[in-house]
Amino acid sequence: MADFTPRHIGFIVDGNRRWAKKHGLPAYEGHLAGYNAIHEVTKATFDAGVEYVSAYIFSTENWKRSEDEVSKLMGLVLRLLTSDLHIFNDNNIKLKVLGSLDRVDKKILKAIIDAEAQTADNTGGTLAVCFNYGGQIEIADAVKKIVQSGVASDEITPELIENNLYEPGLPALDLIVRSSGEHRLSNFMLWRSAYAELLFLDKLWPDMTKEDVTDILKEYSTRARRFGG
Repeated sequence: MADFTPRHIGFIVDGNRRWAKKHGLPAYEGHLAGYNAIHEVTKATFDAGVEYVSAYIFSTENWKRSEDEVSKLMGLVLRLLTSDLHIFNDNNIKLKVLGSLDRVDKKILKAIIDAEAQTADNTGGTLAVCFNYGGQIEIADAVKKIVQSGVASDEITPELIENNLYEPGLPALDLIVRSSGEHRLSNFMLWRSAYAELLFLDKLWPDMTKEDVTDILKEYSTRARRFGG
């Protein structure tokens, strides 16, 4: 049995729209409630001693949603990176944003650069926000970088691919938690999830609280980690 705190937990943020529908609210209210839950859950996770948290907030497939919903989601992303950035500094949290640059508005791209710079010296934990992110595209982009660098095919190793992912310093996932009762990875951190423990919760993401973090870590402590040996 594992008796240690996971180093890296990934949260697949799911169920915001269903939460809104359940409460008779527009989709945006679900995303806003989910946004607030991200702050509470990640803070509790860091307070429990976890060093890295990844949150899957917007996938490369989410552009297929309505223009109005995407616009409001972009507004929340911008809020996270600008007016709410002080939350990260107040809690000594470093912010990293992982994802493709394709289709992302220049205003958001600038905000990402500024936010990462402003939190770069924080040492209380690292939050990796997966925005415009897709696990397959991340691996494909890593391979493109390697090919463009002129490396011979017989010199390509798993370690080399890992070193060319979006944020090479981010370690492998120990645990992936998905809310809303869905039992799939949905293209989340495919490379880093190779030996991750999986935990699927029926609770919709906006209903997640710091108490759930305690339960998640308790469940993790009962898992026997195996790495193919």
